[in-house]
Amino acid sequence: MSVERALSAFAGFMVLLSVALTVWVHPNFIWLTVFVGANLFQQSFTGFCPASIAMRKVFGLKTERELAQKS
Repeated sequence: MSVERALSAFAGFMVLLSVALTVWVHPNFIWLTVFVGANLFQQSFTGFCPASIAMRKVFGLKTERELAQKS
């Protein structure tokens, strides 16, 4: 799995988790949803995402470009 795909999966999971927490735990968890959305928005312009850096270091994932160069 590439970093880009893992990042999309992680963001989707976090949005679903934050909505569930908002509904069943406390309405202020909506701010987690806002944070995830804002982070995705800024990442689309800057290319910088702390979660992708962590995924590369912790799980050793490669980018799509790195995976394509190996083939």
